[in-house]
Amino acid sequence: MQTHPSGRSGGLSMRVLLFDQDLSRHLVGHLRDFFPHSAHVTSLEVDSATDHETWDNARQHDYMVVPKDSDFRPLAFLHGPPPKVLWVRAGNVSTADILQILAGHVEAIERFVADGEEALLVLAPPAHS
Repeated sequence: MQTHPSGRSGGLSMRVLLFDQDLSRHLVGHLRDFFPHSAHVTSLEVDSATDHETWDNARQHDYMVVPKDSDFRPLAFLHGPPPKVLWVRAGNVSTADILQILAGHVEAIERFVADGEEALLVLAPPAHS
């Protein structure tokens, strides 16, 4: 049985985020209180992996993939969960902005995790008026 990075075995909690290479590795530490045991692709030494390889790694290790681009969207619709995809659709924004988006949507992310059917959650910064 595969051991989860948090030390527990089995289960699909997916409260463990896997940040794709287009997001800062510093998000892992900043979001530790909300998403403990999360990782960045560089820390798993899969930063040069293809999207399909990253997808397979996330599925095998109970991660939820967090990209900033749309590359994982078709995989989510084609294959469904696991893994789930948490797409931060924010364009060219700072790491602080990404942090604010994720921290501000923790409850929505938890509902998404709990829904066994949903494959993709898109988060975006609030629209400016």
